[in-house]
Amino acid sequence: MNILFTILVTFFAGMGAGLGTGFAGMSAAAVISPMLITFLHMDPYMAVGIALSSDVLASAVSAYTYHKNKNLDIKNGLIMMVSVLVFTVVGSWVASLLPSATMGSFSVFMTFLLGIKFIVRPVMTTKEAMQGVSAKKRAIQSIVCGILIGFICGFIGAGGGMMMLLILTSVLGYELKTAVGTSVFIMTFTALTGAVSHFAIGGAPDWHVWVLCVVFTLLWARIAAVFANKADAKTLNRATGIILVILGVVVMGFNWLS
Repeated sequence: MNILFTILVTFFAGMGAGLGTGFAGMSAAAVISPMLITFLHMDPYMAVGIALSSDVLASAVSAYTYHKNKNLDIKNGLIMMVSVLVFTVVGSWVASLLPSATMGSFSVFMTFLLGIKFIVRPVMTTKEAMQGVSAKKRAIQSIVCGILIGFICGFIGAGGGMMMLLILTSVLGYELKTAVGTSVFIMTFTALTGAVSHFAIGGAPDWHVWVLCVVFTLLWARIAAVFANKADAKTLNRATGIILVILGVVVMGFNWLS
């Protein structure tokens, strides 16, 4: 019974995380962590480590799918990734100097609001409009936005995928598929960095739960990424919005339960 319950929890956690990753470049930690903590009573630090490591392969396979469909900006993605990684450390350091505050709910609420935004005001930017921005201007924008995203993620401790998607679409004017592709590309490396540091500090995870989460998240991320790359802009905006709203509501419920 215990094994069956663990499989069910990890299946639904992986499904939510995979769909969020494949459709919206969302971090798996936002879904998997609260489910493992609430239903399997796992140590929060270890739950985040398992969620981040699940994110690595799911984001990598999603990034590959988006790249294969020419929906990934690798050059500016690398520039932004360096800024994000450096200023995540800076944000964490600044946060350590201030009184502790629980701000994890911020990223969950933002997921819900971002979902509403994609349903009500879909991103209809075209690749042609994206290419109208000069390479120099785009590189500078990527650095500045990477600094902002990294600092907020380090300071708050969550919300990287959502922050990237919001800024890539609203500030940098990316077309939605390219924004998600670039976001999951960056998240592959940020999640790997986070997972390695978590396991190095906290020790080895529960390997059964780890394998189940990694496999289920990877499976659903692949399904979502394939569908997203075949969908038209209007359908993709609606599907992304609905999934983000559902995930936001569900995770807020889990946080309330725990």
